[in-house]
Amino acid sequence: MDQERTVPVFTPKPGAITRDDGLIVYEDMVLGRFFEDKCAEMYYRGKMFGFVHLYNGQEAVSSGVIKALRSDDFVCSTYRDHVHALSAGVPAREVMAELFGKATGCSKGRGGSMHLFSAEHNLLGGYAFVAEGIPVATGAAFQAKYRREALGDANANQVSTCFFGDGASNNGQFFECLNMAALWKLPIIYVVENNKWAIGMAHDRATSQPEIYKKASVFNMVGVEVDGMDVLAVRAVAQEAVERARAGEGPTLIEALTYRFRGHSLADPDELRSKQEKDAWFSRDPIKRLGTYLVDEELATEAELKAIEKRIQAEIDEAVQFAQDSPEPDPSELYRYVFAED
Repeated sequence: MDQERTVPVFTPKPGAITRDDGLIVYEDMVLGRFFEDKCAEMYYRGKMFGFVHLYNGQEAVSSGVIKALRSDDFVCSTYRDHVHALSAGVPAREVMAELFGKATGCSKGRGGSMHLFSAEHNLLGGYAFVAEGIPVATGAAFQAKYRREALGDANANQVSTCFFGDGASNNGQFFECLNMAALWKLPIIYVVENNKWAIGMAHDRATSQPEIYKKASVFNMVGVEVDGMDVLAVRAVAQEAVERARAGEGPTLIEALTYRFRGHSLADPDELRSKQEKDAWFSRDPIKRLGTYLVDEELATEAELKAIEKRIQAEIDEAVQFAQDSPEPDPSELYRYVFAED
C-alpha cells in the first residue's frame, strides 16, 4: 500500500443499501470477477489473442458507479473495459464473443478486448490509448446539455461517466476536458481508478500531486476521494455526483483508491509489486467485504450468495460456449462498420 497515503475509512450504516439493491450489486461484482477469471483461463489456453487487461480487485468501482446510473446514461471506459461493459448491461456472451473475435461480439469481432462498444447500452467504448476516452465522454455530456438547453429536449438529462486510471490524470486531455466541463457545468462524472500502478510505474513517482482528487480544485470542481475497495462507499459518492450532475450543478471528479489483483495485462509477470503490498490489498477484497456486510445485516444468507455465484458461473460457461460456436466475421464485410449506416 502507499507509504504516503492511507485509504479513507467508510463505515456503512444499517440501511445503507436495500436487500434488492445489495443483491444486484453483489451479483454484478461476482459477474465481473468470474468473467475475468474465465478470460485468464481462455487466454492461457490460446482462445484469446492480443492484449488482455483484467479488472480483478476493482469491481467495487464499476458496480458502485454504473449501478447508480440510469440505463440511458453514458459509460466511457479504458482498455480495462470488460467489467464496465458488463455493469452497463452488455450481455456476457456478447463480450466473450468479442474477445474471441467473433461476429456475434458487441463490436462485431472488430474491436477485441480493448475496444468494446454497445450503442444499445450507451457504452461509448473502450480505448487503448491512455486518456483517449476522456474527450469522448465529455462530448457526450455536452450533447446532452445542448439538447436540453438549446434544443428544448426535456428528456435530455443523461449523465456521462468516464473511467480512467491514475496515469491518465497527467495527460493533457484530462486538464483540457475538466476545464471545459467545469466552465460549461456539464453533467459528467470523471472516475479515476487509482490502482497505484501505471503498468510498472508507481503512481507517486509519476505525478507532482499524488492526491488526484485535489486537482479538481483547480477547476472549481467537486473532488472526492473514496475507498475503491468498498462498493457501498463508492455507491454513496456516485449517487451524490449523479444527483448533482442531473440537477445542472456540474461535474465531479471521484478518485477511487483501488488495486488490481493481477498484473497490468495477462502478459505481465507482475514482479515489480511486492508480496507485502499485494497481500495487504488482497485482504480487502471488495466482493468478500460486501458479502460479509449483506450477511451481517441479514439482507442475505450465505446460501443465497452461493446460489448467485453458481448461477453466474453457469452464465459464464454459457458465454464461452456461445463464443466458441459463433462464426468468424465474413471477410467480404471487411470494410463494413467503418462508417455509420442508415
